[in-house]
Amino acid sequence: MTALLQAIASPADLRRLPRADLPGLADELRQCVLDNVSKTGGHLSSNLGTVELTVALHYVFNTPEDRIVWDVGHQTYPHKILTGRRERMPTLRQLHGLSGFPRREESEYDTFGVGHSSTSISAALGMALAARQKGESRHSIAVIGDGAMTAGMAFEALNNAGVEDCKLLVILNDNDMSISPPVGALNRYLAQLMSGRFYSAAKTVGKNVLKNAPPLFELAKRLEEHAKGMVVPATLFEKFGFNYIGPIDGHDLESLIPTLENIKHLDGPQFLHVVTKKGQGYKLAEADPVAYHGPGKFDPLVGLIPSSTPAKTTFTQVFGQWLCDMAAQDKRLVGITPAMREGSGMLEFHKRFPDRYYDVGIAEQHAVTFAAGMACEGLKPVVAIYSTFLQRAYDQLIHDVALQNLPVVFAIDRAGLVGADGATHAGAYDIAFIRCIPNMSLACPADERECRQLLSTAYAQNHPVAVRYPRGAGVGTKPDADLNPVPFGKGEVRREGEKLAILVFGALLAPALQVADKLNATVVNMRWVKPLDVELLAQIAQSHEHLVTVEDSCVMGGAGSAVAEALQACSITRPVLHLGLPDAFIEHGDPAQLLALQGLDAPGIEAAILRRWPD
Repeated sequence: MTALLQAIASPADLRRLPRADLPGLADELRQCVLDNVSKTGGHLSSNLGTVELTVALHYVFNTPEDRIVWDVGHQTYPHKILTGRRERMPTLRQLHGLSGFPRREESEYDTFGVGHSSTSISAALGMALAARQKGESRHSIAVIGDGAMTAGMAFEALNNAGVEDCKLLVILNDNDMSISPPVGALNRYLAQLMSGRFYSAAKTVGKNVLKNAPPLFELAKRLEEHAKGMVVPATLFEKFGFNYIGPIDGHDLESLIPTLENIKHLDGPQFLHVVTKKGQGYKLAEADPVAYHGPGKFDPLVGLIPSSTPAKTTFTQVFGQWLCDMAAQDKRLVGITPAMREGSGMLEFHKRFPDRYYDVGIAEQHAVTFAAGMACEGLKPVVAIYSTFLQRAYDQLIHDVALQNLPVVFAIDRAGLVGADGATHAGAYDIAFIRCIPNMSLACPADERECRQLLSTAYAQNHPVAVRYPRGAGVGTKPDADLNPVPFGKGEVRREGEKLAILVFGALLAPALQVADKLNATVVNMRWVKPLDVELLAQIAQSHEHLVTVEDSCVMGGAGSAVAEALQACSITRPVLHLGLPDAFIEHGDPAQLLALQGLDAPGIEAAILRRWPD
């Protein structure tokens, strides 16, 4: 690291630099991001693309007095480095280390905590109007990506902001980069803007030529306004009430800084369209930005190298293979994803069944109601969605699917703790919020083989069913090649023991079996949270003295609560120990380490049982 970046302890230091030094600082900042992410893993392509934009924002605006709200957080590593956290970057996404996303408790420069996309404009507008109400003169800047602009919430905020007189700047960071390929009419519109960049260049040249001839200059201005609507349809954002500026090169500090300085003095809501390149400055990431979107550790000089050791099949891959196999058998099946094709394991399905694959963009609410509409017409929709993202479509899950009792299958990935992405991405609440919905059923596979079986069971039903499974691989159980289901709503006894029975919901069956071997306990793989296998539960409760429920979800309102309710309804009284996630947000870190800290590994489960029943 050279002297420029070393001298930056805060944006105030940055603002003391001569502008001539800023390109050199940007180069050092980009190298710092690359060096650190290669050692810790994390989001790379998107962060490399926002280096100059970050430098320009902190250089022009008086942060933290002026508020910058970053959307999602995949682009905030340069921001973290410039705002006093450079020395802590080696702890990125590790337990007790820096978060991979903005967090208010981490820095006063992180004005709004984010993990899900498309919230930045709403939050920044709230800050801008709060400043106006308090009589404070400061700017609020929302930085949002083109992928995040596919969400309805972004347009709700634009609609609100356009009628307000406030110091709000929305920056559209257009890098054509989302986790899955961006889709929809808005992306096509942005492509039109890009194809019209020649117009912007020609406009500048024309103005310079004609500026000394006032009549001709006025004529040129009128022609410009007419051409603007035809060649560069910026009127979309202007109709929302914004003053549209751009597109401009997001890597050209000589364009960015004067433009931002001019915008500071404009009244009303402003919309700046900047174009950046994903992976900018690192050729390997520029060539394959998706592979370098969220890489693990790697050597920057060599790049990503495929592991020579065959990886275990993940639950996500099990789902992807099942989806293809079931689609080959049933032409009614359609697959739906809210912009998570790769993450949800749907790449092969997209290749094999392109006419039955639907990526609706970052629009979880729309995805669920869209599936409901298809189900009304006799199709069999499968919605592949992360647990944390299904939360955004809860109203649609209840009103548009469950209330109408439509046969939609929800393949819920990333159930439980997810590791380095932390609390914003943890799937801790799906059991609690799904099991209270009438007509809904919910299954929790214990391993990869059972995941495929339960997906087939869910698909065979004529009402909405969700199957939740964790990130990564399980114990390595090989799925069967067939599409045979397991009995609906029925669990199974995996181990016979005495006095103590452990009832497991999901992928924590393996550590529970380890504990049972030591304590001579019965282990029941419950499989279904709803409908609960009450018959099996009653048999187990009547033949055992103590019961333990284990789940990788919140204890409050979770599967353990369902067991307690069922026992009470059966007038069976037994002491029950509920093990699961506490009433707290769990921070980022290694998944195994986080489970151990919550007492959900084998030693933790054993210790909890022995504390409750020492004898």
